[in-house]
Amino acid sequence: MAEIVSERAPGLIDHAVALLRDGELITYPTDTLYGLGAASRNDGAVRKLFAVKGRPPSQALPLLVSDPVMAEWVAQVPPLGHRLMSSFWPGALTIVMTRSEDFHSVALSGGQTAALRAPAHGFVRELIHALGEPITGTSANRSGSRPPASAQEIAFQLGQMVALVIDGGTVGRGVESTIVDITGEAGPVVIRAGAISSFEIEQAIGVSVRSSEDAG
Repeated sequence: MAEIVSERAPGLIDHAVALLRDGELITYPTDTLYGLGAASRNDGAVRKLFAVKGRPPSQALPLLVSDPVMAEWVAQVPPLGHRLMSSFWPGALTIVMTRSEDFHSVALSGGQTAALRAPAHGFVRELIHALGEPITGTSANRSGSRPPASAQEIAFQLGQMVALVIDGGTVGRGVESTIVDITGEAGPVVIRAGAISSFEIEQAIGVSVRSSEDAG
């Protein structure tokens, strides 16, 4: 079984950062679900994550950032992106933006976009800040399996495939983040419904938001 450590344990941030820098995988609590984390620029670790999760490497992974400043390092943030960040970050909104030409990660599967979120969970943002780069933001389960509700369930499901399970108790909402793509010329498109509704997004930014079905 993987090592399970409470998020309140002394020195945990430093321990988790050291593991990530060594190419290990960890799991962590957020405001939505438990996540499976690798350092985004460690290609070996990200490839390991794809294998552990059973996810095709052609399916890009979302990334978690500590704040909008880190987001601007990863992506080209347009004015609409800044408005969305100001309204919903930290929180349960993942924003798809054009990747910065200077940022490269196997997690993006060779694509020209990056799906970014700053979670409303202070521990995780502190961890990402200490690491100095984004971490992968995919749920801590095998593809096709139900997202885990507890650290113990993660340890049972993933076992020794991860180096550390950070126990944050019951996660906030247990609902995935909403994903909105703002790269298209026709305006923002919600490509995954989640914790934040299209109506809330429209109210915050004053722009109509389409669903992926409508956009298709």
